[in-house]
Amino acid sequence: MENNNPQGQINIELDEKIAEGIYSNLAIINHSNSEFVLDYVSVMPGAPKAKVKSRIILTPQHAKRLLKALAENIQRFEAAHGEIKEGDQPHMPLNFGPTGQA
Repeated sequence: MENNNPQGQINIELDEKIAEGIYSNLAIINHSNSEFVLDYVSVMPGAPKAKVKSRIILTPQHAKRLLKALAENIQRFEAAHGEIKEGDQPHMPLNFGPTGQA
């Protein structure tokens, strides 16, 4: 049996629906002793309610790798395009349902 993938390579597929992406302007991060949960929300001005659009669950090790990868990508982005300005963020009063550990 011939293996066409070099060792360590993963063939990743991206279907059209996932490739469209989901807009999010708020991420809520919770963690337990075994996982990090990232909930992505789209909050619209004047709307009294917002729903979680996507949830990603990571091991602590993967969460740390994500942090490092984001920091590296932000550094490269800013080197090419200038500093990302955070600006004044509007206050968003957030009320969430019950939270607990997984």
